[in-house]
Amino acid sequence: MMLGVLLARAGVATVVLEKHGDFLRDFRGDTVHPSTLDVMGDLGWLEDFLALPHQEVRQLSARVGKVELTLADFTHVPTRCKFIALMPQWDFLTFLAARGRRYGTFDLRMRTAATDSIEENGRVVGVRASGPEGPLEVRADLVVAADGRHSTMRAPGGFVSDDLGAPMDVLWMRLPRLPSDAFQALGRVERGKILVTLDRGTYWQCAYVIPKGGFDAVRAAGIDALRAQLAEIAPFLADRLGAIASWDDVSLLTVRVDRLRTWWKPGLLCIGDAAHAMSPVGGVGINMAVQDAVAAANILAAPLRAGGLTDDDLARVQRRREWPTRVIQSVQVFIGNRVIGRVLGAKGPIAAPAILDAFQRLPLLRTLPAWLVGVGVRPEHPRTPELVPPSVAEPPVLMAKSSLGGTE
Repeated sequence: MMLGVLLARAGVATVVLEKHGDFLRDFRGDTVHPSTLDVMGDLGWLEDFLALPHQEVRQLSARVGKVELTLADFTHVPTRCKFIALMPQWDFLTFLAARGRRYGTFDLRMRTAATDSIEENGRVVGVRASGPEGPLEVRADLVVAADGRHSTMRAPGGFVSDDLGAPMDVLWMRLPRLPSDAFQALGRVERGKILVTLDRGTYWQCAYVIPKGGFDAVRAAGIDALRAQLAEIAPFLADRLGAIASWDDVSLLTVRVDRLRTWWKPGLLCIGDAAHAMSPVGGVGINMAVQDAVAAANILAAPLRAGGLTDDDLARVQRRREWPTRVIQSVQVFIGNRVIGRVLGAKGPIAAPAILDAFQRLPLLRTLPAWLVGVGVRPEHPRTPELVPPSVAEPPVLMAKSSLGGTE
């Protein structure tokens, strides 16, 4: 969606295909980091964006055993916004769609799913899709696969990926947040257990980390056993665990960290999780995808507008974004193997790594992880000009109750 808007405003006719009829689904990737907020500021959209309901997180903390530690502090990060904004991804997508619809070059087709690519003479020239009126073809100078780790373009495109490994999976749940609830540490770590709680205003978004492939064993133990484990690691939630009535209230995220060796082929480019599936460590996935989109727009807008796109242009996108992806994935794999994996397999008491003690004694050190998570190693800024003036007034963002809870 971000790439579509940036290309459209730069004068490139763009079609975005969205297989669902709306955006009201629980994406879970709802952390909008300072790097993404800077992109919104660069485009002049930040004030309107932050007018949407959101929560602001300026520090990340964790309780390791009985000790509470501050892990990251965003208040000194050199960005416009010195916080992470927690905002439902459906609001983010609706906001971007509304911006895109201001341009006559932007065509968003809902309930339209790409099913396969169209190749002619060794080049991708479009996609086959299924829409409200049945099968259709969309011809294009470039197809961008931005449909996540299960991209429909990966296997048919012959892309080869390297699995970097992940020692955990994650169970996502929602639990009511009471007005009397005080601030809670983002993460809670006990022997064999890790729970992350995100304050979403009216509810706690909870991520319970389990060993890789361990969901069948958790499920076999029963929902009462899961509730008991959550009550043990987060006693303040004990009085509302009845909200997890059945396994229907639990979503499994099978964690995968991988990266395509080549992100493109003639006429086709993969970005975001379609090119590099990220671990949930640091919550950076959506922000890495946005960075990919900005870099792709910066590099591709001019050749697309001129009708002179080359394979080297696509390779330039990968060269621009592969190094920061490798850095962040390496950190995620290290934390996964050296910290999360050890905690989940621990048989005795656990203690925080010594470096975290230094973070407590020297608060400025907390800026380093905040910078890595919130900004990254190569932040992107939009360089595409607004060549197409908005042709229609921006439609209002609808505010309505969804079946997912909360107000959008």
